[in-house]
Amino acid sequence: MDIRYCVPCLLGLEGLIADELREMEAQNVQAENGRVLFTGDETILARANICSRFAERIQILVGTFEAHTFEDLFQGTKALPWEDWIGKTDRFPVKGYSLNSDLFSVSDCQSIIKKAVVERLKTTYKIPWFEETGALYQIQFSIMKNQVSLLIDTSGRGLHKRGYRPEANAAPLKETLAAALCSVAHLRHYHTLYDPMCGSGTIVIEGALMALNIAPGLYRRFTAETWRQFPPELWQAERRRAESLRRRDVDFHAYGWDIDEEALAIAKENARKAGVEKYITFEKRDIRDFAPVTEKATVIVNPPYGERLLDQQAARDLYRIMGKKFTPAHGRSYYVITADEDFERIFGRKADKRRKLYNGMIKCQVYMYFKAGDNNRQ
Repeated sequence: MDIRYCVPCLLGLEGLIADELREMEAQNVQAENGRVLFTGDETILARANICSRFAERIQILVGTFEAHTFEDLFQGTKALPWEDWIGKTDRFPVKGYSLNSDLFSVSDCQSIIKKAVVERLKTTYKIPWFEETGALYQIQFSIMKNQVSLLIDTSGRGLHKRGYRPEANAAPLKETLAAALCSVAHLRHYHTLYDPMCGSGTIVIEGALMALNIAPGLYRRFTAETWRQFPPELWQAERRRAESLRRRDVDFHAYGWDIDEEALAIAKENARKAGVEKYITFEKRDIRDFAPVTEKATVIVNPPYGERLLDQQAARDLYRIMGKKFTPAHGRSYYVITADEDFERIFGRKADKRRKLYNGMIKCQVYMYFKAGDNNRQ
């Protein structure tokens, strides 16, 4: 069965997701602003959920249409084949958002979509009401400039939740963005990775998972595993496939340094849960003492942005220290993500390359320094 899919993502990651989907053998991959569309069978649904490093979730795109009135929304929704997915006893709550559209009341859109789906299913199943006690088919809608997209979520918890980080842990960097930084830095299985302000260890853990080619969703569960359309054997086969692609002959090692002992304790536990603890050395070190212990080094760091005025001076003091410590050398490269537009001036050098990425809703730049005297990259 050929299914249309949609992948919502952090802004700036569309190209990375499109590339990884093509590597997974997805078809008709199309990157748009904030999402990537593709087609494929049931296998690609399981594969994308288990293996995507950068996607926020995998959704089935049930249909799209234009709507200016609530009647347009009702009729457009009712015309879609909801019975292909939702059974007589299944749960199908509705949530979503509307931006720059004639229909701006999210709660009204929510109730109208729900009513339209119910009316469609009543006609199909010849029953007056739905108990909604079965499998969860979370309907999601997006209305942008009067264009409606209706989707069913297959992932459940966001795909950035790999399972190794405590749910309540307030971290400034999503796992998907940390993985993207490692990809932008062209991290390889023979590199040595450093994060001198590692916090809870997200960058070095995602780097290790990438270097070892461990699928980020290998040890977690997904909503669609409870659906009758996707049998357990499908998921078992895709997990076996992902496990078979794991790289074991690696020279990779990572160093996570921080001044916060509590954060380092959490980082060590996170690395253990992710199964990569033997590839990472955590140590209490100040950025002022930064000095790689290996000749070659890939340094990726997410320093504080100084979003609050009182914090800005402290953040900029760190940038100056980094400018002195991150010295150009053959085999060494440095990647810094920050929202501070004056970073290069404070750091003391123009970046060799820049790339715009979003940390949630915060627009950031990744400043890349990889040129030594002979202009060679690691």
